[in-house]
Amino acid sequence: MPDSRDRVLGVVLAGGEGRRLAPLTDDRAKPAVPFGGVYRLVDFALSNLVNAGYLRIAVLTQYKSHSLDRHIAQTWRMSPLFGNYVMSVPAQMRLGRRWFEGSADAIFQNLNLVSDEAPDYVCVFGADHIYRLDPAQMVQAHKRSGAGVTVAGIRVPLAEAPRFGVIEPDEQGRIKRFREKPTDAVGLADAPDMVLASMGNYVFSRDVLIDAVREDAERKDSRHDMGGDIITNLVDSGDAAVYDFSHNKIPGSTERDAGYWRDVGTLDSYFDAQMDLISVHPVFNLYNLAWPIHTWYGSLPPAKFVFDEDGRRGSATDSIVAPGVIIAGGAVRRCVISPGVRVDSGAKVDDSVLMHDVHIGEGATVRRAILDKGAVVQRGARIGVDPEYDKSRGFTQSEQGVVVVGKGQVVAP
Repeated sequence: MPDSRDRVLGVVLAGGEGRRLAPLTDDRAKPAVPFGGVYRLVDFALSNLVNAGYLRIAVLTQYKSHSLDRHIAQTWRMSPLFGNYVMSVPAQMRLGRRWFEGSADAIFQNLNLVSDEAPDYVCVFGADHIYRLDPAQMVQAHKRSGAGVTVAGIRVPLAEAPRFGVIEPDEQGRIKRFREKPTDAVGLADAPDMVLASMGNYVFSRDVLIDAVREDAERKDSRHDMGGDIITNLVDSGDAAVYDFSHNKIPGSTERDAGYWRDVGTLDSYFDAQMDLISVHPVFNLYNLAWPIHTWYGSLPPAKFVFDEDGRRGSATDSIVAPGVIIAGGAVRRCVISPGVRVDSGAKVDDSVLMHDVHIGEGATVRRAILDKGAVVQRGARIGVDPEYDKSRGFTQSEQGVVVVGKGQVVAP
């Protein structure tokens, strides 16, 4: 639990456009993309903060934020009795007629939130990663370090360094260098085949954050990015420390899912992370009630599996099935099924993600696909079976061949 004497403000950066997740982000911000049947991506960062006892959280939004704003307003309501809140903060043009020009600028334009709350520390977390982390343990590590900022780092194989922002620590845990996607990264002293990659989560001492974003705002050559500019500058001044994610201990975690973290920035990484949920011993366990992932999905009846008129039984194996789902004589295997989905008689759905209110018609076939909210696969239609045919019909395909049907689209026979 956090030190009750510390005042901690959570700031969640949720303005991401998420172009590489299109068409899932054609009509919503990336943090609002559904995940795991009943959740949104933003729920993971918010759950980590709330589970740690940090109950004053500002979510900075910008791009197509209506769905995200509504989810936060409906789901993340706190009692005002003790001053707790999770509030959505859109770009307000408080400092001129301009939108947020980067994650650092988003905080700079909202420094009034920091001034009003007057916290000792500010947790600045991204909104679009899948993981469990206890921020209170990270805050305590930050206090012990004496640094102005502490950056969460996860151990990844040295060969994967070109995919990440890489942290090079010294013997005292200060960051010597922070480089984006280096091809000549150096392994860790205690694990030469591993490097520390930035997770996009930071704990700042309040005054250091204020000074850093104000100074950055004056620089004409800055991209106004938290990692590329703010953290890099604090590393150069010797005021940045690293927090090794492997030291974070989550109640209820197992050896299999401890230390899990996924950046779901592409269609393939998003699909793979969904598939991580559905094995008998999942790589990421949604059922750890000692550190729950919180959300709200409305007042829905339980899922139902029924026989059709020809005596075929509705079934789902190795799958997550949300409330409100009806599988009537269809067969679902290795899938993540969101609320309100209906799978009709004789339909076969394999290795797929079906979002809210998707309808799979009688005798239809769906394989290795992501179907966005309200999509319809008509009677006898096929999707994910013939890549060239799907491409000719204009459906998006990922690099690994996952086909994506956009929100409300219809797949005809």
